Amino acid sequence: MKGTREAVELSRATQLLNHGPVTVITSAHEGRTNVMAASWAMPLDFNPPKVVVVVDSRTLTRQLIEASGVFGLQLPSRGFARETLAVGSTPGVELDKFAAFGLETFPGQRIDVPMLAGCIAWLECKLIPDDSQRHDLIIGEVVAAYADSRVYSKNRWHFGDDPDLRTCHYVAGGTFFATGEAFEVAPAASGAPHIPAGVD
Repeated sequence: MKGTREAVELSRATQLLNHGPVTVITSAHEGRTNVMAASWAMPLDFNPPKVVVVVDSRTLTRQLIEASGVFGLQLPSRGFARETLAVGSTPGVELDKFAAFGLETFPGQRIDVPMLAGCIAWLECKLIPDDSQRHDLIIGEVVAAYADSRVYSKNRWHFGDDPDLRTCHYVAGGTFFATGEAFEVAPAASGAPHIPAGVD
């Protein structure tokens, strides 16, 4: 059973990345497209929502993002790990990775970039030019966000029993970790011992 892509409030869009999963970036410009994996992606700001991704300045993805001013940032699941590794370890300069790896896409809602159907969360981003790009950082404002309703609803991740629907974290050499069990900690009650600021 496929999930439904449901909109995520822009004010909550960065929550999709808070737990640090591997991401997949899609880019397009003047008929040319590319897709690559990016392990270093994180929220930067809430209002407007912004993200930071490390994208080497020598990559085709970086060239397409800078030319078009937009990019797609997707969260693959464990069930998409093989494709994530493939697009992350294969250069796209001479290869159409979408065709080579049989990647199903759908059009972005707000940007002209293919989005990956095999992922479980999607952020459409507009490039924010910044001096930090000389350090291979890409800063993007999130202009649309949505997630698979099987695992994200009511502004929260809800990973169930299906291990293939968990986000994953890339380590190296083809090794991933799947996101584990969530748990909550209640705030300290009144009268409870206070933990001073700065104490680890």
